[in-house]
Amino acid sequence: MTDAEVKTFLKENDYPEHLVKAGKKGLIDQYNQFVSQVEHGYSLTLDDYRNDLDLRAILSRLGLQSEIEEADARLRCLLVFTASSIWDCDDNPDAFWLYGYPRNARGDLLDDLRNEGFLE
Repeated sequence: MTDAEVKTFLKENDYPEHLVKAGKKGLIDQYNQFVSQVEHGYSLTLDDYRNDLDLRAILSRLGLQSEIEEADARLRCLLVFTASSIWDCDDNPDAFWLYGYPRNARGDLLDDLRNEGFLE
């Protein structure tokens, strides 16, 4: 999918203007930054984490999985998988990112995961 097609999709589906402006490269870059944050110990809130999962879902809807395979592989290694979804933002049965939380979660994310019953 071209950058113009990505921007058109985002605009037609009422995604925020900053995502439309970011385009294909910007979305991929943001996802890579998210994975790096997880690698270093994601400490933002669960709502922030879920927003980042939305970004991954958008990449899936756009069919850009092949362009983020490396980042996905890195993220998979960092997650503790759960039976229940962390966030219901995608109906993709292969949405691994929705069924795990960072094993090195800290700060607000760790507190929020406990409060929502994902951790004891």
